[in-house]
Order: sequence, then structure tokens, then C-alpha cells
Amino acid sequence: MPTPFPGMDPYLERPNLWSNVYNSLITAIRDTLAPLLRPRYFVAVQERAYLDEPGGMGFINIPDAAVVGPYAPSPVRQRPTQPLSAQLTAVQPLTIDLPMPVRVRETYLEIQELADDPGPSIGVNGDSHPVKVVTLLEILSPWNKRGGIGRHEYTHKRTKILNSMTNLVEIDLLRAGAGMSTVEQVHYDYSILLSAARSRPRAKFYPFTVRQAIPSFSLPLQPEDEEPIIDLNEILHALYDRAGYDLRINYRTEPIPPLDKDDAPWADTLLHKAGLR
Repeated sequence: MPTPFPGMDPYLERPNLWSNVYNSLITAIRDTLAPLLRPRYFVAVQERAYLDEPGGMGFINIPDAAVVGPYAPSPVRQRPTQPLSAQLTAVQPLTIDLPMPVRVRETYLEIQELADDPGPSIGVNGDSHPVKVVTLLEILSPWNKRGGIGRHEYTHKRTKILNSMTNLVEIDLLRAGAGMSTVEQVHYDYSILLSAARSRPRAKFYPFTVRQAIPSFSLPLQPEDEEPIIDLNEILHALYDRAGYDLRINYRTEPIPPLDKDDAPWADTLLHKAGLR
């Protein structure tokens, strides 16, 4: 079953579904690009992991310190020598949950140029084959878009990329949280940033709303190479149908986060026409 929305389906942003969508979409983009870029480039799925504090944006619901119940020791015979006042003022300990760091795993794509002779900007991967990272493609996660270690880690990496000769593609398909780039002139829910190294500090920014199809864009590569067009709308919609996400979505409820006051009636009409409400 196809998604009823013309572009990004806001119901895919639901906390207990997004992680699956996020990782599957990274793989789907890789599978689309790999045949187009071979044999000059290899498209690698990479992963970073870090510990972050719990909570934030509703994606993990862990209280700061939750009382889970009183401590109930086994009955013990009172010692005759214990003063009555000590018995009356004795404090029973409580069992509590401490906020534990959350291990976050994020995936992203590296477009690696294969080279016969390593140059000054060429690294060597685990197979001892010289490669150069030409482009990074990132899909923002909830941890990138809220304050904390996740945003700090990503911002640090992003700054390094923008000060290098590596191209950056940054896709934001989450309405919650603070975006990495902001444009005040237009209203938008989602965005795609294209920062080609040869054009910095200028970059292309595609803002779009839940009512619009996800815009297609050219993948920046080396200046002499033809840039393939990524139809992200088609990739996401094909993934939605192939993965059967409609089986996990109840369109009779509201998405998380909810749509704004103007888009909610529009979505209600759309879902009624599709027979989902």
C-alpha cells in the first residue's frame, strides 16, 4: 500500500517507528546510488556511536529519578536494647531508577572515490585500498536536533566537513527539534542542504512542507563528474510500500509530533479521501 501523503509521511516520524525508517532509508539511498556511481565510486554505509543523556523530544521516555516502590525488608526480630525513639524515627530506603546514558547509533553514507595511487587527501580503508571521501550524506536523527552530546558530536563533525574539500548532503525529515540550518523567509517542515566544497560558503537549501513532494537534487561529486539526480520522494515512497509501513500506522490517530493548525485539517481531508479515516 502506498503512503497517502505526497511527500514525507508525518506518521513515519513516530518515535517507535523512526529508527527503522532512518536506517532503511540510508540503505535504500545506497542501493540506488551504488550502480550509478560504479566503478569510480564506492557508496559505504558507515556508523558512529556515542553515549548520550536519556530523554528529549519524546524519543526515549526515562524519568530523571522515578520512585518505583518502597523497600520491603523481611521481618526481623527487634533487639530488646533498641530504644523506642530509634524505632519510631527509622527511615526506610526507597528503590529508585537512575538516569542511565543511552547508547546512540547513527548511520550515514560516504561516497568514496577509488584511486590507484593514494595522494595527500587519500586514506586507506580496512582492505588497504586507497579511497578518498568525496561526499557525506547525512539524515538528521532526533539526537542531532536536540541539545546535548548528540548535537555537539554532530556539530563538531559538520564543522570539520565544511572546512574540508568534502561535499555535504544533509537531509532533515523530522519536524521536531532545532534544524542545523534555518531560513526565515519561508515556512517549511523539512529541508535538504547541499554544500558542494567548490561553492562554499554558498550552499543550496531546499525547504519543503508536509503538503509537498520531497524535492529531487543533484548529488555533488568531483567537479569533472556528472552528478546523478536523487529522487528522494520516489526512494522513500518505494521503501514505504516495500517495507509495509502502513501495517504499523494508525491513520485515525494524530501523528507525533502533531501537525500545526493549518495542516491538520488538510491531512484529515487527505486521509478521508484515501479511506483511512
